[in-house]
Amino acid sequence: MGVGILTAVLLTVLLVGRAEIQRDQEAPFRMHTLFSVECQNYFDWQTVGLMHSYRKSHQPGPITRLLSCTEEEKKTYRGMDLAPTLEVPSMSRHPKTGDWYPAINKPAGILHWLKHSKDAQNVDWVVILDADMIIRGPIVPWDLGAEKGRPVAAYYGYLVGCDNLLAKLHTKHPELCDKVGGLLAMHIDDLRALAPMWLSKTEEVRGDTAHWGTNYTGDIYGAGWISEMYGYSFGAAEVGLRHKINDNLMIYPGYVPEEGIEPILLHYGIPFSVGNWSFSKLDHHEDNIVYDCGRLFPVPPYPREVRDLERDPNKRRELYLNLECINMLNEGLLLQHSAYGCPKPTQSKYLSFLRSKTFSDLTRPKLLTPKSLQTVEVNVQKQDANESGKTYPKIHTIFSTECSPYFDWQTVGLVHSFHLSGQPGNITRLLSCTEEDLKQYKGHDLAHTHYVPSMSRHPLTGDWYPAINKPAAVVHWLNHVKTDAEYIVILDADMIMKGPITPWEFNATRGQPVSTPYNYLIGCDNELARIHTRHPEACSKVGGVIIMHMGDLRRFALLWLHKTEEVRADMGHWSRNFTGDIYEAGWISEMYGYSFGAAELNLRHVISNEILIYPGYVPAPGVKYRVLHYGLDFKVGNWSFDKANWRHADVVEKCWAQFPDPPDSSILDRSDENLFQRDLLSIECVKTLNDALKHHHKRRRCADPISLSALVHKIPDPDSSNTLTRKIPSSDSSTNLRHETPDLDLSSNPSRQATDPDSPTTQTRGTPNRPLLPFTSHKSTNEISASRKFGKIDGIDSLGHTFELNNESQGVSPPAETSQTFTSMRFWIIGLWAFSIFGFVAVMSMVIFSRRGYKKRGKTLKSKRRTSLSQDYSI
Repeated sequence: MGVGILTAVLLTVLLVGRAEIQRDQEAPFRMHTLFSVECQNYFDWQTVGLMHSYRKSHQPGPITRLLSCTEEEKKTYRGMDLAPTLEVPSMSRHPKTGDWYPAINKPAGILHWLKHSKDAQNVDWVVILDADMIIRGPIVPWDLGAEKGRPVAAYYGYLVGCDNLLAKLHTKHPELCDKVGGLLAMHIDDLRALAPMWLSKTEEVRGDTAHWGTNYTGDIYGAGWISEMYGYSFGAAEVGLRHKINDNLMIYPGYVPEEGIEPILLHYGIPFSVGNWSFSKLDHHEDNIVYDCGRLFPVPPYPREVRDLERDPNKRRELYLNLECINMLNEGLLLQHSAYGCPKPTQSKYLSFLRSKTFSDLTRPKLLTPKSLQTVEVNVQKQDANESGKTYPKIHTIFSTECSPYFDWQTVGLVHSFHLSGQPGNITRLLSCTEEDLKQYKGHDLAHTHYVPSMSRHPLTGDWYPAINKPAAVVHWLNHVKTDAEYIVILDADMIMKGPITPWEFNATRGQPVSTPYNYLIGCDNELARIHTRHPEACSKVGGVIIMHMGDLRRFALLWLHKTEEVRADMGHWSRNFTGDIYEAGWISEMYGYSFGAAELNLRHVISNEILIYPGYVPAPGVKYRVLHYGLDFKVGNWSFDKANWRHADVVEKCWAQFPDPPDSSILDRSDENLFQRDLLSIECVKTLNDALKHHHKRRRCADPISLSALVHKIPDPDSSNTLTRKIPSSDSSTNLRHETPDLDLSSNPSRQATDPDSPTTQTRGTPNRPLLPFTSHKSTNEISASRKFGKIDGIDSLGHTFELNNESQGVSPPAETSQTFTSMRFWIIGLWAFSIFGFVAVMSMVIFSRRGYKKRGKTLKSKRRTSLSQDYSI
């Protein structure tokens, strides 16, 4: 009876569900989802992930994979059963021009579907996706607000060709060109009008090699690879389609969703990470993981680990989305392996999680929120600037780094100070790495990050010049990230923020950026400027901190990159008398690239002396500097700091590692107020770095340093009554600026000399291989292991050696009392050691002698027994 009732209930649910689906697919609500792929392992695992998410998200209507393969590829292709499929003739190699461009298969495949599929005759709405996507919830065109003539699409801000000559060349209606792609939802009639134009415009843009340059297309590679995207935008403009552009429906894993927005589509086109775990689809280009039973993508952290790793709720949401993306891929692979009849995989903690109710709840279909349906419009927001009710332009801060421990500790310091400074908006690290570096890199979670292909080794000239990554990264970020910020603040990694840097306070406007003085850029005053810019009179000696309007930055960034390449190639003018570069190695070409690029656009800078100061320089009275730029070495008494000495020290990954503690400000000499204020800034700089590292280690859940210190022998601190040398030459930070130490390996030069272009003072620096450390003489390894102070672990020098930190001058011995203590301890240890050996020898001797006695007694006993036995036998 119970079974019959249950069967009836299930049949009822099934019939109701089927009726609901049938109702949803009645005209005018019939819809179909399309995606385009090729006959490759790379697209097969993406297909598995997309199809699994299609089923799990309850996406309405049927789905079709448009599979573009050559006849030769089809002979060996194994994945025909991965999805409902329409085979499409491959156009990867263009049948007329011979051009190799696989991306053209997307518009060609859609046109083929419209002409040859019966499904295309019985549909009202079409959703077009890419294979590298995960569907999180139903994508229903009419729910998104799509109308006939008004498709809904995601925002692709890097399609700058819609705003320049490219659009004017390729469409009669450039004003209708929309920067869209990724997610497309449109009426079938609109698609029928668009599809042939989409294909022909793709061929047209692809053939226009003269306008493949980054300045026209926004493609940093300049290879015409995004011609298909422009084919869509120009084709839509030609047929008069105006899109409803939505930047909330789709998100790239690795990006933080705005509060109140629930994305319904994940597009994993770029690398993303969770802690030290990371994933990039390009690492799996030839991966046959679909056909390799039991193999999944690398296991990511678990959600509860993310709760412990990240306290910021918005950042935590980003990490959860990253986990959801990879876990959906792996769950899809498990089901596909099962469908292929693979052996049941060995039970594991990860498999248990994927089958758990927790994961099931986390991946339930997501529903649209009201905020998710908002289209892209607003460009300004209110920000707190101590004036309630006033509207200020939105700001975003960026800085450029590379995949190395050297930049990691700088990143930790800058990001920590950013959050303390009250700077409006968000901050993004532009991380330039090679693919090989990225596989081994551990610092993905140090900052919100945009990943950039490394140009350290120039792809065309082979020139090794890492500084070019700064303008290249800015160009890449502008072309690949959508932001509604009106002003961008550009910093260097080796900076500490002390306060907000805002355009309204320092009077930045469109056409008038703000920056800080770099007086050693003498090339602005000589032949160098006349060679490299048409407007040498507009060349400004600036750098370090930049506040620029987004409109100016979009026009300027590519010139910055090109001018950098140009100056870098002009080796005939690398000499110091042209550039002011004390190394005469073209190392400051990027700085000149900035100044000459800005001059080309006639951008006139407001040069402010009140934003930035170098530690070690005397601050102007009453000025509240916003940035400490520790590009130069500086000292307070016998203590000093030089970032170059820490190039290879991994203070970020090693728990509780930090820099030598600066002197306490309470013991500074206050007889000269200028020198006192100078030293306070120097102390603040390194103290902030150490505070940042301490905060970082806590976040990484390093073991308690106090409990660690209890396990090792402690040495009494040196006498704190030592005095600091007070007579140190002063410098004016605004007029007598020394040349910043470049981030350059000069190990081939055994004795670097840095000379101030604006001053005759010459200063000798230690070589990078043998840094001159500003602390006490090194101790032996045994002494180091026993010299941890209570409450903190010793620092690490640039060679990875551990050292104890104090304020003694280099080479000065600790107080006599400590030495005597060590001497007496050594005598006791030696005596104990000798006594132990003597005792051991004595005991062993007694054992041996007793053993010998036992053997002799045994022999005597045996002889006696033999004698008695012989006597018995004789009887």
